[in-house]
Amino acid sequence: MSEIVWQGQYLTMIVDDRWEYVSRARGIGAAVIVATDGDAVILVEQYRVPLGHRCLELPAGLVGDDSAGETPLAAAARELEEETGYRAGKITSLGQFYSSPGMVSECYELVRATDLTRVGEGGGTADEGITVHRVPLGEIADFIATKRAEGVAIDGKLLLLLGGTILG
Repeated sequence: MSEIVWQGQYLTMIVDDRWEYVSRARGIGAAVIVATDGDAVILVEQYRVPLGHRCLELPAGLVGDDSAGETPLAAAARELEEETGYRAGKITSLGQFYSSPGMVSECYELVRATDLTRVGEGGGTADEGITVHRVPLGEIADFIATKRAEGVAIDGKLLLLLGGTILG
């Protein structure tokens, strides 16, 4: 029997027998974007409170946090432009994946964004402080290593880029 022990605007803490885990509140989902511009990938770097560090990540955002009925692809297009300043000519789903299934029930839609056009500076909302990076794919391993050496946290989803098969 599961029991909600705490619920906030975005997260719910649940105890189910011996398991304790977190889920997204209000049915909110997430979209994570692999955005490629020619031979480069678009990454974002921003401060993450739970880590206490800046973090290098794929662009991403919540689905349906502001408007009910928003689709993952629509959210991905919105978040890509807001965070990076790029608008995608084509967005396709690569499927649903789970963030950390031992402690979080969150599922995210991984999408591929191509045919990019730069329409703005990006940077997210005023309080996000997002830095946008356009990194040539051939330099991705060195770029990630440099950021790690600078003390920047590295999102595990960047392993997709290091493995290379997602872009093939």
